[in-house]
Amino acid sequence: MFDFITDEHRMIQKAARDFAQKAIAPIAAEHDETAEFPIRTIREMGKLGFMALEVPEQYSGSEMDTLAYVLAMIEISKADASHGTIMSINNSLICGALLKYGTEAQKQKYLVPIATGEKLGAYSLTEPDSGSDAASMKSRAVLNEAGTHYVINGRKAWVTSAPYADFAILFTVTNPSQGANGISCFIVDTDQPGFSRGKTEPKMGIRASATSEILFDGYLCPVENRLGAEGQGFKMAMSLLDAGRIGIAAQALGIAEAALEASIAYSKERESMGKKIGQYQMIQQKLADMKTRVEAARLLIYQAAVAKKAADRTGERISIYTSMAKLFASETAMFVTHAAVQIHGGMGYSKELPLERYFRDAKITEIYEGTSEIQRMVIARQLTGLR
Repeated sequence: MFDFITDEHRMIQKAARDFAQKAIAPIAAEHDETAEFPIRTIREMGKLGFMALEVPEQYSGSEMDTLAYVLAMIEISKADASHGTIMSINNSLICGALLKYGTEAQKQKYLVPIATGEKLGAYSLTEPDSGSDAASMKSRAVLNEAGTHYVINGRKAWVTSAPYADFAILFTVTNPSQGANGISCFIVDTDQPGFSRGKTEPKMGIRASATSEILFDGYLCPVENRLGAEGQGFKMAMSLLDAGRIGIAAQALGIAEAALEASIAYSKERESMGKKIGQYQMIQQKLADMKTRVEAARLLIYQAAVAKKAADRTGERISIYTSMAKLFASETAMFVTHAAVQIHGGMGYSKELPLERYFRDAKITEIYEGTSEIQRMVIARQLTGLR
């Protein structure tokens, strides 16, 4: 049906599905319950190439395209959204930042080990008082008199994988008078003095994906660890989030697919008043609406993936495509998981089945990497040209 999906794409999709169902699905409920970070399976994903799907082979990546990444993300997230979150951050925001803006030395030092899963990265943009309004961040990086290091101070919040990260891609203010144009980006090693991890967040969903604050107190960052030019950080962050939203959209679709498949199976097994519940029109309507939204989300995600592939050559922004995909897929995930819990009735509310986990995990896709409200604003601004 989709002639742009090649045999190689199908091969990656099958490999991701096999790994997800054999290695991730059996442990997903336990990790959700304990909130234990799944480091063993994450390392295995690195060895299999799932943590750096778009990274060239010369940097130990899989050298695939965005569509391959999307297909793999859907399969991983169907088994467990927490693994999908870690995979998304690693591919889109960490590898993407180093590949697009890093020097050759930075790529060799940081990109290669993270592509193989040997090391883990984090992406740090949000602060306690600056979420959607990233340009209002308060953390600072000041160049020392010798011009050799930036002295970094401040606090960052909601940093995915921070408790286990070997380094972080950090966005912070270097010139307060320039607003958004005064933000720069740095690679910070987490084992150096002046860096510490704050409280780990007790989350409603994606509980096995560790999220915490990170704090900087006189942290000395070498000038050679600045990523990109000074003052270009905000533009870099927004460009990276364009790509990141494709990953979150794929994650949302994976969650929705898992909930839909479970609901179809249950509707054919569960009986009520002498009939399979799938024979009742109310259940049929729910299933029809769920399936239609899932397939519409898939098309928007594929469109965004194809647009990114073209943009990698031309340098064009693809915000409208990625925002539409992320907006619709995330709201589809919530719609489908809500309906799935309803179809399953009391069993849907029970932890004996994964439906309630799908429901909890789906909610975050409407929030991180830009809320649904922000996505609508981005789309409208692209349409009107107004700010």
